[in-house]
Amino acid sequence: MPEAISVTQLNTYIKQIFDAEEFLHNIPVMGEVFGVSFSRNVIYFSLKDDNSTLPCVCFYPNLIDKIIEGQKLIVTGSPNFYTKGGKLNFNVIKVENVGQGKLYEQFLQLKQKLQDEGLFDSAHKKKIPNDIKRIGVITSREGAVIQDIKNVAWRRNPTVDIVLYNTKVQGNMAENEIAHAIEVMGNYQNIDVIVVARGGGSLEDLWAYNTEMVARATYNCPKPIISAVGHETDFTIIDFVSDLRAPTPSAAAELLTYNLNDKKLELFGLADAFVKECEDYLFNQNNNINNINLYLSNDIEKKVMNEQKELSSIKLNITNVFSNFINQKYYELGITENILNKINPNEILNKGYAKVEQFNKSINSIKQLDMNDSFSVIFKDGMIDAKAISNKKDYKQEGEK
Repeated sequence: MPEAISVTQLNTYIKQIFDAEEFLHNIPVMGEVFGVSFSRNVIYFSLKDDNSTLPCVCFYPNLIDKIIEGQKLIVTGSPNFYTKGGKLNFNVIKVENVGQGKLYEQFLQLKQKLQDEGLFDSAHKKKIPNDIKRIGVITSREGAVIQDIKNVAWRRNPTVDIVLYNTKVQGNMAENEIAHAIEVMGNYQNIDVIVVARGGGSLEDLWAYNTEMVARATYNCPKPIISAVGHETDFTIIDFVSDLRAPTPSAAAELLTYNLNDKKLELFGLADAFVKECEDYLFNQNNNINNINLYLSNDIEKKVMNEQKELSSIKLNITNVFSNFINQKYYELGITENILNKINPNEILNKGYAKVEQFNKSINSIKQLDMNDSFSVIFKDGMIDAKAISNKKDYKQEGEK
């Protein structure tokens, strides 16, 4: 049995074989680009044909514009076996564009067809709800995508519900599962919005989302759909049909949820603004009331003064009228008094006349006097009883003479 060698020894030996073979230096290789990524000025991608793939590395960042997903390229370079990682890469130093790959041509043809049918029209796109309580997610339960969506969504708003519909995200029958999931979730009454999501990958990896079946299921879905497929630079057919495209699954979760803390701060701000508005309103109303009170006080004071003046005038008029009435009555009373004085018996007596009474009756004629009885003669200062010395007959006779 031969003596065992270390992994490092084997990898070093393989590397030496690649480095020693002149045929493998600066050779052109043709294939279709997929799985492009860019990190620290290094371009990573792969070339493929119908049967094989070749991992490539390019340390010339200025070539990034030529290395496009789905393009058919001729790249010039050399294979390099990395001893430490035990991995073969093709180091690219030159890139020539041959044309579009078959898969990319299929992508463009389907895109044009669906666009002509109006599946991309903005008029058909549904509005994303403002207040989202439940999000339906169509992706694989095994990948990191669903965890990223949960982490972002629940960090921002722990009250939102997330419902997962588990599907394949690539490979055989993946498009059937995705299209069916869209149809089923579209009929859920308690789902507010649907996110179709998966991580990044090559054009081939993302092909399920470039199929006509998934595109039409998305177009016919009654619920709003957000596509969150691949990285920011990846575009698929579902991106154009969906109601909104998110550059990544995490970005979709952020778009569909509001930050609860920010919402609280916003509500606190609104509450403070409301209190300030109320205070300003009460202050202004208090000023208005004070102004009205001052106006009313001044107005009432003026009215009271005017009423007092009018009352004084009325009082003076009444006093004058009453005084004139009293004076008139005094005048009339004086006239009446004079009249009464003239006919007052006492006044007559004061003039030297006397009053004769007999049997408590006034005697104004000798004919009324009973000569046989006494009678009274009333003076102003007293009364005497008297008796006639002659009878009526004698008096009459004497009078007749």
